[in-house]
Amino acid sequence: MRFAPTAAVAGFGLGLRPEHYADFLAPGPRPHVDWLEAITENYLVPGGQPLARLLAIRRDWPVVLHGVSLSIGGTDPLDEAYLAALGRLVECVEPAWVSDHLCFTGVDHRNLHDLLPLPATEEALRHLAARIDQVQVRLGRPLVLENVSSYVAFRDDEMPEWAFIAELVRRTGCELLLDINNIYVSARNHGFDPATYLAAIPPGAVRQMHLAGHEDLGSHCIDTHDRPVRDEVWQLFAQARARFGAVPVMIERDDDIPPLAVLVAELDRARAVAAASAPTLDPHATARALAAVDA
Repeated sequence: MRFAPTAAVAGFGLGLRPEHYADFLAPGPRPHVDWLEAITENYLVPGGQPLARLLAIRRDWPVVLHGVSLSIGGTDPLDEAYLAALGRLVECVEPAWVSDHLCFTGVDHRNLHDLLPLPATEEALRHLAARIDQVQVRLGRPLVLENVSSYVAFRDDEMPEWAFIAELVRRTGCELLLDINNIYVSARNHGFDPATYLAAIPPGAVRQMHLAGHEDLGSHCIDTHDRPVRDEVWQLFAQARARFGAVPVMIERDDDIPPLAVLVAELDRARAVAAASAPTLDPHATARALAAVDA
């Protein structure tokens, strides 16, 4: 099933967190943030203060919805109650798009509360394509899916992750939330070149990008989202910006959340890196762009 392109937001956004509700609702000068991403599951219950605050903020900022519970890759049937609640929230909030993760989150109707990677196989592609079509028909719009970070590989993998994702886009018309930090973390953990990953992704399929922090333990990295974006991820973002153009990008912070002003300053660095990025994947050009930003 194919759909017309979703309405776009533009520029540089942040994940909306309860710690910052007051900042976005306060009178006076607006924070230098172009749009906001709201976690779907925080607002699925009709009424109540969280939804009321989201709708109040929605009057002044474009919003997208980002879920963590769809389990699009799971083997349990898609949760009809969840899809119905999501549909109601979409009607209420009118987000520019709806995203979730390319993963599974549980088995045998038990939620494991983690974003678990999928095997890169033809069987998984067929399974995902049918489920993605089901959700897209239900929502009447393309589903935007995020690549997750991973720490183990499947013995049965038949193709690299980037080829798997590109083929999934071709078969379903879904769109991508390209998480730059997740690409870097997985590249370190599995020993592949992240530039190869970027080069395989169809540019027209990328609806949004994420930036986040991680912990580098030397032998491997852990996707923590509890610290600033690291320099190596900024470098990879510069390459992604050069390939995919002015795709909306945001900084995602889920733990040890600082004052809003700290995140806005980090978002300004994203603006500067994007402005300095040359239209090439040449790492030397990327290094020069970053040096110009830091000077």
